[in-house]
Amino acid sequence: MATRKQVSCINKQGNHYNAHERIENIGGVHNGSRWRIAESSAIFNIKYGLEEYYVIAGGKSVDVVIATHNGREYLKTKDDGYAPNNLLNLPECPAY
Repeated sequence: MATRKQVSCINKQGNHYNAHERIENIGGVHNGSRWRIAESSAIFNIKYGLEEYYVIAGGKSVDVVIATHNGREYLKTKDDGYAPNNLLNLPECPAY
C-alpha cells in the first residue's frame, strides 16, 4: 500500500514561467519529519504505487496527479474547481 503524504511546499525551478516546467521539488512533513523530493522522483513514486501525494485546498484534500504537456510529465492537482493550480500556490520549501 502506498504511503500518502501531504504536500505543503514546493521549490520552483529558476526563472521558469511555464506551469508545466516550474516545479523542481515537492515537500512537507510526514510523521513529524520534514521531507522533500525531486518532481521526477515523485512522478516515479506515483507511477509505481510507492507514494501518493495530496494538498489541502479550500479545506478539502486534493490529489496530486501526473499530467503530460508536449511529451513532458509534470505534477499538478486534480481539477477541483479552484484556480489557479493548488500546487504552484504553495510556499517555497525551506533549505535543509
